[in-house]
Amino acid sequence: MSRNWLVYPMGYMYWVEKEQFLLEQDTSRFWTMCAVESGSFRYRIGEQEGEAGFGDVVVCPPETPFNRWTISPLTFHYMIFMWEEEPGREEVAGRVGKLSIQDLERLASTYRYLRGLMGEGLVLEEPLFGRFRHWLGDIWRQLEYERGLIGHHANDPEPNREDEPEAAMQAARSWLLEHAYEPFLMRELSDKLGLTAVQLTRRFRAAYRVTPSEFVTGLRIVRTSRLLEETALPLEAIAERIGYESGFYLSRIFSRYKGMPPSAYRKMFQV
Repeated sequence: MSRNWLVYPMGYMYWVEKEQFLLEQDTSRFWTMCAVESGSFRYRIGEQEGEAGFGDVVVCPPETPFNRWTISPLTFHYMIFMWEEEPGREEVAGRVGKLSIQDLERLASTYRYLRGLMGEGLVLEEPLFGRFRHWLGDIWRQLEYERGLIGHHANDPEPNREDEPEAAMQAARSWLLEHAYEPFLMRELSDKLGLTAVQLTRRFRAAYRVTPSEFVTGLRIVRTSRLLEETALPLEAIAERIGYESGFYLSRIFSRYKGMPPSAYRKMFQV
């Protein structure tokens, strides 16, 4: 991506639990980003193809066919934008296709702010345009920060970058995204991959900087937060929806991650 990573938004749509795309292939005059909030889909952009779920954004450059097919009901933000300073060919490489964000809580917060724009009017008119531009830019800033690129200049040595995660760990992440909100044993995944539990944990951490258990817990906390914010469901019902055995256990985990019990968190979003 260009070192000037400021973006100029051209359009925004938010879809909730979409069963399928209206168009399985689309080509835009501008850059587009599909940022997944829940569910998953398959994509193909040029020679790149794969699956994307929460924590992933899929980016397509202008005049390039974007092929996409839903796997499970998809809630996502679809954003159209231009770069303020168009990136060069080398800078585009590695910035197209699926880009994964590790800090899921911060990403969920950004999505919450984006959702809040939808009921306020046209996002391409001020003051909403400025807010939208900020939150879209925040996604790119987060990607840049996690990749260690912020502050990098032409004369600096190239930052250390981890290779793309090996295929087995990409498969592990996809499996965890699919099963995160249901009870399961991590041994199911390690057996599926032909690994011991220790091997799975070590290789997953090397690829994504968190253990498989930490990754799943993060997903569950993010979904719990949204259910507390947007529904009146009791904690027992929320626990059942996200794969925990009881509301009491969920309360303990949530309090440890958020620094407050679920009841206090919910009150912050009540009017």
